[in-house]
Amino acid sequence: MSRNRTLRAATVVAAACLLAVTAAPAASATAPRHGGGTLILVGGGLKDVRIYQEIVAKAGGQGRARIGVLTAASVPPSQDPDAADPATCSNSACNGAYYADLFKQYGAADAQWVPIDIEHVAAADSDAVVAQVNAMTGFFFGGGDQYRYVISLLHGAAHTDSKVLAAIRAKLAAGAVVAGSSAGAQIAAGPDMVTGGDSYQALRDGSAPGWFDDASKLGYLPEGGFGFFGAGLIDTHSGTNGREGRALRLAADTGQDRVFALDEDTAVEVEHAGTRQETLRVLGTHGVAVLDLRRARARTGTTGWSVDHVRYSYLTDGDRYDPRTWQARPADGKSPLRPAGTAPVPANTDVFYSVDNPDGVPYSFSGTARALVATTAQRSATATTYESAPGFRVTLTRTGDTRAWTTDGRTAASLTQLDMAVAPLAP
Repeated sequence: MSRNRTLRAATVVAAACLLAVTAAPAASATAPRHGGGTLILVGGGLKDVRIYQEIVAKAGGQGRARIGVLTAASVPPSQDPDAADPATCSNSACNGAYYADLFKQYGAADAQWVPIDIEHVAAADSDAVVAQVNAMTGFFFGGGDQYRYVISLLHGAAHTDSKVLAAIRAKLAAGAVVAGSSAGAQIAAGPDMVTGGDSYQALRDGSAPGWFDDASKLGYLPEGGFGFFGAGLIDTHSGTNGREGRALRLAADTGQDRVFALDEDTAVEVEHAGTRQETLRVLGTHGVAVLDLRRARARTGTTGWSVDHVRYSYLTDGDRYDPRTWQARPADGKSPLRPAGTAPVPANTDVFYSVDNPDGVPYSFSGTARALVATTAQRSATATTYESAPGFRVTLTRTGDTRAWTTDGRTAASLTQLDMAVAPLAP
């Protein structure tokens, strides 16, 4: 999903289609929820050529990779007023063709659109489409609204796999690559997959199960998405949409103890997905925030919701993370950062980059964190929400476990183990 909320109106039609899908019988028993292949999950806005090339490499390499492209998160052509114009169209068919062409440019022997969307859910149980999927060595799920993937590839309230999804799950278990960007990454989540929401409203009002027309309301599906990724919650477009707050509130509300919040044009690559050998690597332009809630304490008082003792880490290109030990390892070429600056952390009055602030700055949250670990001027830094009545204050504090790494000797590229607290401001 993007910062622009216009796609939500089109999804109202998709939500209505769920009633028909709910009545469909399960085509087959759901396959094991995890596999031994590779996941490449991108926070949206995918431009980095290295990520495309990595998908091709994991799918068999130049001249051998065969990639199936799924774009059911997009509206179908009938809902796209520009469907007839290849230069401006944005629908399942033309987006599928766009990605297929890109993967061919980056060396895939073949790339094909898998013709499923919310108006063609029967194709998800077509033996012909299953045969197409079985001929592929990798898969890419495009962006849009992840709820449309639920509608088109899962069987309603039963939440069981369609034949096509079962085939993709089996391919992942056998070693294939499954990649996705934005909604295509979000749908890989397990239980409590986010369906929408903005950070301020999430902190103020909390979460609720379901999908909502109001794009600012924090919603989630308790049943989750496809369950390819089990190491924690996933959120996307984090820095550009200020979603750290909503990710934190959703995890606290649902009892999840870890969140991976992906920035745009940045991927978390999960090798040996779902096995005891599973490892994570960050690849791309920006970073991945890891929120650790194992010791977090959340409460709701007379002035509002608060949480403390969350640990915040921010990993960037080449860094690795072991989900079993909860430990990060910096990329080769990054050296420990010893704070040397004396300037205070710049004031931040829009920590979650509010959609209502025309002068907001993206990557606001991670910017404050990186400034804190690079200065000797202070041990803690505070930042506030753009919205007020009530407003919220975020406090980041260096601990004895805090570490930071640099590539230039002055600024922080990556950091781990800042203590994080959120509390309402006094009226």
